[in-house]
Amino acid sequence: MQSLKACHCCGLIHQIPELSPSSVAVCTRCGSRITSNTDTKKSAARTAAAALGALLLFFPAVTLPVLQIERLGHQYHSSILGGTLELIQHGDWFVGLVVLLFSIVFPLIKILTMLELSWLSLIHRRHKSITYKLMEYAGKWSMMDVMLLAFLVMLVKLGNLVEFQFGPAVVAFVVCVAMSMIASICFDPHLIWTEEEP
Repeated sequence: MQSLKACHCCGLIHQIPELSPSSVAVCTRCGSRITSNTDTKKSAARTAAAALGALLLFFPAVTLPVLQIERLGHQYHSSILGGTLELIQHGDWFVGLVVLLFSIVFPLIKILTMLELSWLSLIHRRHKSITYKLMEYAGKWSMMDVMLLAFLVMLVKLGNLVEFQFGPAVVAFVVCVAMSMIASICFDPHLIWTEEEP
C-alpha cells in the first residue's frame, strides 16, 4: 500500500510504498529524508512526554516561592503567581496583567494544546487545525524563557545589594522551561492529521 507524503524541505509530493524497518524514503528533488509513520509516532511520544513533564512542573514553578530576599533584617519571599497578584492588588494593573498573561496563561495554554495534539486526542479531528493555530499563537506570546532570563539578570544586579536564597520553585521553573522548549522542538505538525485507518 502506497501513501502520499510531502517533503518537509521542498514540498514535493511522493508516493511512498510500505518500507521495511531499515529503509528510509528520500526526496528525489532535494535529498531530504521523508518522515515515515513511525517517525511521526516517535515525535508524538517525545512531544507528549516533554509536555507532560512541563505540565507537572508548571504548577510548582508558579506557586512555590522562587526567591527569599533579606534586606535590613526584613525577609520577603514570593512565588511568580503571588508576585503577579500583588502587582494587581497594589494598582499596577497593566504590569500585573502582562506578567499574568505572558508568563502564566499563554505558557499553560501552549503546554495543554501540545498535550492534546500529541497524546490526548479529546478534540474531534476537524477541530485540530484550530487547536494547532491556538498553540502557534500562544507559543509566540509564551514568555517563560524570557522571564527566566529577566530573573537571572535581576539576581546579578541585586547580588551586591541584598542577600537572597533560592526557593524550591527555581529548579521546577528552569526544568519546566527546558521541557516546554524540548516539546516544541519535537512537535511534528504532520501528526495532527496522521490517523490510523480503521
